[in-house]
Amino acid sequence: MSGRIASLIQHIREAVPFRPIPAAITTVVLVVLLALPVPEGLTPNGWDMLAIFLTTIVAIILKVMPIGVMALMAMTVMTISKVTSPTSKGAVSDALSSFSNPLIWLIVISILISLGLKKTGLGRRLGMLFIAALGKRTIGIGYGLTLCEFLLSPVMPSNTARGGGVMHPIMKSIANAFGSDPAKGTEKKVGTYLALVNYHANPITSAMFITATAPNPLVQSFVTKATGGKIDLSWMDWATAMLVPGLIALLVMPLVIYLVSPPELKHTPDAVTFAKSELKQMGPVTHREGIMLATFGLLLLLWANVPAMIFGSAWTMDATAVALVGLFVLLITGTIDWQDVLGEKSAWDTLIWFGALVMMAEELNKLGVITWFSNLVQGGIASSGMSWGMAATVLVLVFTLTHYIFASTTAHISAMMMALLTVGAALIPAEYVGFYMLMMIAASSLMMTLTHYATGTSPIIFGSGYVSMERWWAVGLLMCLVELAVFAVAGGLWWKVLGYW
Repeated sequence: MSGRIASLIQHIREAVPFRPIPAAITTVVLVVLLALPVPEGLTPNGWDMLAIFLTTIVAIILKVMPIGVMALMAMTVMTISKVTSPTSKGAVSDALSSFSNPLIWLIVISILISLGLKKTGLGRRLGMLFIAALGKRTIGIGYGLTLCEFLLSPVMPSNTARGGGVMHPIMKSIANAFGSDPAKGTEKKVGTYLALVNYHANPITSAMFITATAPNPLVQSFVTKATGGKIDLSWMDWATAMLVPGLIALLVMPLVIYLVSPPELKHTPDAVTFAKSELKQMGPVTHREGIMLATFGLLLLLWANVPAMIFGSAWTMDATAVALVGLFVLLITGTIDWQDVLGEKSAWDTLIWFGALVMMAEELNKLGVITWFSNLVQGGIASSGMSWGMAATVLVLVFTLTHYIFASTTAHISAMMMALLTVGAALIPAEYVGFYMLMMIAASSLMMTLTHYATGTSPIIFGSGYVSMERWWAVGLLMCLVELAVFAVAGGLWWKVLGYW
C-alpha cells in the first residue's frame, strides 16, 4: 500500500503543471484578501475583483504556471464568481471583453509583421548595417537604437507601433547576428541589454512629444482644465519643455542599464569587419526584402498620419488598422504565409495574458476601485498637514507607482490623472503649480517602465524572451526612479528658465 501511495505522489509531482509551494502561497493570498472586511467606499464586488487581480499578479511573479495559464485562471475565477455581472453569460462577456480591444490586436499584429523581417533576411541586413556603423561596442549599438527611437517618436503617435513594431524587430536582428538567442540560452550575450534599451527608450520618447503616444493629448487637456487654462501646451510648448530632460534621460538610460544589466559581450572589435563581410555575401537587396522594406515604409507613413497631413483628417487611420494593412500586404505578396502566422506562438500567448490583464484593469475601474483609491489618496494628503513639496512628491509617486495595477496608460490616465492634478493644484502654491504639472506629464509616460504589461510595447519585447520577469521588474523600477529624478532636477532647472515656475 505504501508503495502505491508513494507512486501516486510521484505521479502527481510529475503530472501537475504547477509549482506547489508558489501555488499554495497564491491560494493563501486570495483567501486572506477575500476574508478581510470590505473597505469603506468599496462594493463587495469591487473588493473581490481587486483580490482576484492582486492574486493573479502574485501568481505571475511567483511563476506558479506559465503567464497565459495564470491569465486563464483569473478569467475562470471571474466567470465562476460572477464578480462583474449577476449572470454567467454577462460574466463571460466581461471576461472576454478585451479581446476586441484594438490595442491588443495591434500588439499581436506587430509581432506577426516582424516575422517578415526575419523570413526575408531584411532584418539581418538592417542588423548588419547597424553593426557596421556602431558595432565596436555593445553600448554603442544601444545608443544607436535609442537615437532611432528618438527620431521616430515625433511622427509616430503609437508608442507600441514604434517600439514594438519598428524598433524591436531590428533589435532582435542585431542580437541574432551576434548569436544571442533565447532559444539557444544565449540571450545574455547582448540581447538582454539591447532589449532593455529598446524598451526603456520608448517611455522617455513618449514623454517628449505630444504626438509620441496616444494618451498625450488627453494629458494635455487634463492639465489645461486643472490649471484653468493657465497652462495650455501647444505641440511646440510640450516639445520645448520636455526636450532637455528627455535628451539627458536618453543619454543616461543606456549607461545605467549597461551598469546594472551588462552584456556578456562588451567589446566587439571584429564586429564591423564581420558585418561588412556578411553584407557583401548577402549581395543586393532581394525582391522579398524590397517588398518588406516597402511595407515597412508604408507602415511608417500611415502610422505617422502623413496622408491626413496632406489630404485632411478624413484620411486619418487608427494604428491597428494600419497594422492590419501591413500584415495583409505581407500575406498576399507571399512575403510571409499563413503557416508562419499560425506558428508564431508568442503572438497568441501575448493575446491571452495581456488581454486578460487589460480586461481586469478595466473592470477595476468600472467597479469603482480606482476612484476609491484616488479619493483615499486625496483625503490622506489633505489631512496630513505635509509641506507642499512633500505633497507634490507623494502625488507624483502615487500616480506613477499605481501603474502596477494597470495594463494601459490610457486607462490609468483616464481613471486617476484629473483627480490628482486637481488635488495638486489646490494644495501646491500657485507659483509652483507649473513644476508639478510638468512632472505629472512626464510621469504619465515614465510609468511605462515598471512592468511587462505596462503598455503595448512591453509584452512585445518581454514576449521575445530576452529579459526575465525578475530582471524586467527590477530594472523597470530603478529606471523609473532614475528618470523621474532626471526630469525633476534637469527638467526643473529647464522649466525655471522657461518660466513655468
